[in-house]
Amino acid sequence: MDWNLIFTRAIEAGIGTEAVIYALAAIGLNIHFGYTGLLNFGQAGFVAVGAYGLATMIATFGLPFWVGVLTGIAGAVVFALLLGIPTLRLRADYLAIVTIAAAEIVRLVVRSIALQGTFGGTDGLEAFSDGFYSMNPYGPGEYGIGPIGFDNRTMWVLTVGWVLVAVFCVLVYLAMNSPWGRVLKAIREDEDAVRSLGKNVFSYKMQALVFGGVVGAFAGFLFALSRAATQPDLFSTELTFYAYTVLILGGAARVLGPVIGAALFWLLLILVKTGMEEAVNHQVITFISVNQVGAINYMLVGLGLVLLLIFRPQGILGDKREIALDAR
Repeated sequence: MDWNLIFTRAIEAGIGTEAVIYALAAIGLNIHFGYTGLLNFGQAGFVAVGAYGLATMIATFGLPFWVGVLTGIAGAVVFALLLGIPTLRLRADYLAIVTIAAAEIVRLVVRSIALQGTFGGTDGLEAFSDGFYSMNPYGPGEYGIGPIGFDNRTMWVLTVGWVLVAVFCVLVYLAMNSPWGRVLKAIREDEDAVRSLGKNVFSYKMQALVFGGVVGAFAGFLFALSRAATQPDLFSTELTFYAYTVLILGGAARVLGPVIGAALFWLLLILVKTGMEEAVNHQVITFISVNQVGAINYMLVGLGLVLLLIFRPQGILGDKREIALDAR
């Protein structure tokens, strides 16, 4: 077995584009779920709105790159308002029902035949990333340390992505240690008590939903730009569940929880997958084929999440008291 290949791929995955994208998506979820107690099961919808807001403005309407970015951010704000206005005055589970349905509605709308001229249908959109890569300061070639390396385009995505992760971590830290953030955490614990003190709970919840949704839109930007294409079926509910796995693994209501969770999740996922493939190829494991490794890998991820929820539901950095929600 090629252990160098196994560990190299795992480390690259732990700091690669998928880790960055899911770190951003989970930071947004952390604002919703970890700090405010909002059960948002539609983070994939915010990611899709960001990705398609960027891609549609450039590929379909021929507008500049920064117009696409602003459109994606504005789309996330509008999407949050549409979700929050009818649900945030109700119990927490209503938001969960609405968000998971709304994310699917977004996916089905952008893949519809009727709007194929705008969103590209099931084939999605391409030819919108040139403006982003034209700003790439890295020349052609490989960049890295030792066997761990990335090409110049991936390196540019990673540079922008990890800078965004750092910026949003700082913003979340400052926000949650401000009076505004303390009100959010109080709402998570007991919103009736907060309401009795004269605070507008609905307004605070809406602000948190918008904030986390905008962070999710930035995950969508990187999702689309890293592939130089966007396709609707990439934004299924699986994306949201992965983001929750990342958040729970790292620890909810912790600034660095989503970042550590994303890096560790993708490192372990690729470590196990590549390890099993090498074991099968070298006949260390003989009762499965290489084609079955992917399915077994996802089964192991599910088992690992179940065990995590049983034995350490607060995650690596979390505190059990931080995940107790007031679902009234």
